Amino acid sequence: MTCPFKPPDTAHPALRWLGLTGLALLLSGCASLRSPEPAAADTALPTAWTAAPASATASPADLARWWTRFEDPTLTTLVEQALLSNTSVQSAQAALAQARAQRDVQAAQLGPSLGASASARRSKAGAQDASNNFQAGFDASWEPDIFGGNRSAANASEADASAAASNLANVQVSLAAEVAVNLIELRGLQTRLAIARSNLAAQTETLQITRWRAQAGLAASLDVEQAVAASEQTAAQLPALQSGISQAMNALAVLTGEAPGALQKQLSAASPIPLAPAELALAFPTETLRQRPDVRSAESRVSAALARVAVADAARYPSFRLSGSMGLSALTLSGLTSGASVVNSLLASVSVPLFDGGASEAQVRAQEAALDQARAAYRAAVLAALKDVEDTLVSLQGNRERLARLQAASQAAANADLLARQRFQSGLIDFTTVLSTQRTLLSTQDSVASAQASLSGDHVRLYKALGGGWTPDANTESPGGQTPATTR
Repeated sequence: MTCPFKPPDTAHPALRWLGLTGLALLLSGCASLRSPEPAAADTALPTAWTAAPASATASPADLARWWTRFEDPTLTTLVEQALLSNTSVQSAQAALAQARAQRDVQAAQLGPSLGASASARRSKAGAQDASNNFQAGFDASWEPDIFGGNRSAANASEADASAAASNLANVQVSLAAEVAVNLIELRGLQTRLAIARSNLAAQTETLQITRWRAQAGLAASLDVEQAVAASEQTAAQLPALQSGISQAMNALAVLTGEAPGALQKQLSAASPIPLAPAELALAFPTETLRQRPDVRSAESRVSAALARVAVADAARYPSFRLSGSMGLSALTLSGLTSGASVVNSLLASVSVPLFDGGASEAQVRAQEAALDQARAAYRAAVLAALKDVEDTLVSLQGNRERLARLQAASQAAANADLLARQRFQSGLIDFTTVLSTQRTLLSTQDSVASAQASLSGDHVRLYKALGGGWTPDANTESPGGQTPATTR
């Protein structure tokens, strides 16, 4: 950097010595100052991650409102209500407002300050008459940021505000995913409840037929007891499913900022499990992953730590300050407007740290250690993001194959159950076969519903892993300093 200090052009030996001494100190500071830059590995994602072709990529804009791709109006309504009313979002918004206010405070310190003052004094000494003195004027001060300490502090505050904005986005991403997962779980439980009730009705009908056959002497009492046991086992599943449904509704109510039970009427009617589009691309560019809020937040923390290293480094060198005042002084209050004396002063000062026991050096080392921590946290965030995506893709592929197999098994079990009941009514087979086919049918249908819910949940988790649920400009300041609550 270039040091702007020059020795005063004067013939006085003392002043010349002071100027040369100050110049030597400043030059030594300029020679040792450094502006640390992040290593390339700290700001770039691993190149080994696959970059998809443009036709198959998912841009941040495509991921911003991913829940609409499920084409479920209830899901869209709940997510948007949660983004507006959830307490975690409101807390993150307040934290962002605080960070931005602190940034503005730090930025204001870069310029001069100006204040107005007024005073009135009445004094008396011994036998003399009392005297009055009135003063009014302005005070101004400015600290030239020669070594960039104040600018670095402002940059650190700006990075902190950026990290707070990313934290808000991360809350939004997690919240949207949590709402979707809970709604999918609710619909899955409602579907399983409908399946259990349907099977219970079929088992009840079979039980009645078995009793008639036993009364006619065509079936043994053992068949009746087995039919009763099968129907009661199915009926025992209903309370657990109903409890899970109520708990899922309560969770959704709290996520949307409502009291438990507030969504009972809205969600009590069973609906199909929300399904994601089958044409979802399974390859994404690295820039998409880099939009994840937690990755962006970690990157901002690195920038803030870099700036604080520069602040600590600049504190080791001289600081300068200019201050002055100008005002009026009079013996009477009315005299301030006419005949008042003009009072002014100008002060230039320099402060040079000479010996602090190594505190300033230790402070630099402390900030450098904090920078190392921030860089490690950034790398950890990137690796965690990669793991989230890879794990979700593996689960997604596995659940797709599992669902296809279960659907085929469920169709076969339904056909077997129908044939078994017809032959049992005709007396061609015993009740044990009917009981076995009914159990298989209930098990496969229940597994199909669970697999469908798991597959939809995998899509939600994939959108979350990619940072879906916000856009990079979603949390920028709007007029009036307000923070948008949703990524509309």
